[in-house]
Amino acid sequence: MKKCSWKFENGTPKKICFTGAITVLSALKNQIYSQDGIAGINEANQQVRSYFDAGTQLMYAIGAILGLIGAVKVYQKWNAGDPDTGKVAAAWFGSCVFLVVVATVIQSFFGV
Repeated sequence: MKKCSWKFENGTPKKICFTGAITVLSALKNQIYSQDGIAGINEANQQVRSYFDAGTQLMYAIGAILGLIGAVKVYQKWNAGDPDTGKVAAAWFGSCVFLVVVATVIQSFFGV
């Protein structure tokens, strides 16, 4: 019975031939699945632009919720007679205005 050797009859190691075959097959596979780079960039651009409307509406909703929470907090401080009610009201109002302005600026900046 003949023993298995790591070399072919011509002296080439089997390990190298197997590795070479794997490399060639993986290169062919990548060539088959590749596509035009510009088409991929345009598709990504369209997908990101489609999310802007939903993101803007989400920011408006978050601003509305924060506005309601802020109104309740300011009302509680006002009824308790806290002297810094004006500062708290300005902070909550400023955060709501910031969210609305950011949503509007992002929407107009990117032309969506």
